[in-house]
Amino acid sequence: MAMAQDEAGAIGPGRLVLVVGPSGAGKDTLLRLAQAACIEDHDIVFPRRVVTRESSAAEDNIAMSFDDFRRALDHGDFAVHWEAHGHSYALPLEINDDIRAGRAVVVNVSRTVIGALRKAYANVVVVAITAPPDVLAQRLAARARVSDGNIADRLARSVDDAATLADVTILNAGSADYHSRQLVRIIRNECWHE
Repeated sequence: MAMAQDEAGAIGPGRLVLVVGPSGAGKDTLLRLAQAACIEDHDIVFPRRVVTRESSAAEDNIAMSFDDFRRALDHGDFAVHWEAHGHSYALPLEINDDIRAGRAVVVNVSRTVIGALRKAYANVVVVAITAPPDVLAQRLAARARVSDGNIADRLARSVDDAATLADVTILNAGSADYHSRQLVRIIRNECWHE
């Protein structure tokens, strides 16, 4: 994992909203609903991640081959990158311009990059989205994405770290519309109560 950072220190004044959580928690669903709710707000940005796998209905990522990813990385095209589940992931460097312009940038990231992102950006909010283990298992089985690999292995990964590093946790076990409204209020920096 590596980052591009301003020489003067933490990048701001905009907010970087990091969405983390285990596979099957519904992160992409809540992000899609939140993005639709914020479509008219040009101060909120939902950049597409760069991933070394094809786009799907589950995630509208920018697909890139491993070789192209490595070239883009060497060229300095990413704000941050990481490896997970046999794939390479990155956020485009342009998010730094949005943060400098005072916008809220909302991204789904690995919990492994939270610490580095908290150091690199002045205003970071970490939102953990999780669900009970049986719900996670059902969602992963229903999704049946080949790139998910072994479902049991994914479920066995510790998810407690993400929740302990989070500023807010959403237990996504009920209505996706309700939980996406929670996420939108967090993105807009509005108070909310369960």
